[in-house]
Amino acid sequence: MDEELTKRKVDHVDICLGKDVEAKTVTTLFECVHLIHNALPDLNFDSIDTSTIFLNHKFSAPILIDAMIGGSPISLKINENLALAAEELKIGMVVGSQRAGLSSSSLAETYSIVRKKAPDIFLASNIGASQLVKGFSKEEAKKCIDMIGADAFVVHLNPLQEVVQVGGDPQYEGVINKIHELTTQLDVPMIVKEVGFGISKEVAIKLEMAGVSAINISGAGGTSWSAVEHYRALALGDKKRSNLGQLFWDWGIPTVVSLIETKKAVKIPIIASGGIRTGLDIAKSLVLGANLAGMALPLLKPATVSKDAIVSLLQKVIYELKTAMFAVGCRNVQAMKRERYVITGKLAEWKIVE
Repeated sequence: MDEELTKRKVDHVDICLGKDVEAKTVTTLFECVHLIHNALPDLNFDSIDTSTIFLNHKFSAPILIDAMIGGSPISLKINENLALAAEELKIGMVVGSQRAGLSSSSLAETYSIVRKKAPDIFLASNIGASQLVKGFSKEEAKKCIDMIGADAFVVHLNPLQEVVQVGGDPQYEGVINKIHELTTQLDVPMIVKEVGFGISKEVAIKLEMAGVSAINISGAGGTSWSAVEHYRALALGDKKRSNLGQLFWDWGIPTVVSLIETKKAVKIPIIASGGIRTGLDIAKSLVLGANLAGMALPLLKPATVSKDAIVSLLQKVIYELKTAMFAVGCRNVQAMKRERYVITGKLAEWKIVE
């Protein structure tokens, strides 16, 4: 099992680095959200404050390095670089699924390296939802938390990926009850996230009622895990799953639609992710009601290079965010939530259907 998990992790990294795994025809719909320019901002650019508080932790900017990797030799250096960047920039991070770390003490180091290199950041553990119905216990959850000194525990929802994935576990009956049980058993907040297919308002309501502390919507328009599993199945000679991944390549709720739906449905904090590529995307997410924005794929390639490569990219994104805040006349992140916006195009059509 250790070798199989490790091989899968390596395959995923190689595919994400070497193949086109982003959505083809569906977009995040950020292009349909228009912020209102303020030609008379009553502030100086240098006075803009991008810091924010999320689950009682301070972030220098509303950015979360979202779940990516762990459980393979290549993961160690990537996670080390991501951790060092997060520590320098004072932002948060979620590790990749820790299933491999639970099965092997040597693989656990590919996750625990994050806390060693980033002692002060907000850091979250991570496990797949299908594991919950296969006997995953509160003791195992606590091992995940202790493995990295986590400040929160993430459960990721990926039902479609599990079907397309060679060796996947598409077992979801009873997941919501298991999530509720864990929220009552753990000493840290629980966050539930999708992996790129989006959270609907119905699911958001169920999660809030189950007691989760925050939702990461992870909508469609960025990385497609159907695409990733398509390439992997193709390489393994599994034509059925390869074809399935191609068919469902662009499946999902666009990020902006998922964000708007979830914000209307629940009162708990929301993380916007799925195709977040610029500081302007983050600014729009804040205006639409998100508390943080998560980024993953754009950081993967820089993470194979160095900490400085990640820092450089994220500093650019933060500068773009500050520019957007200045352009609408907002001094801080909290003020962004009161800004008005205009919706056009396909997003307006989604709202009519809603």
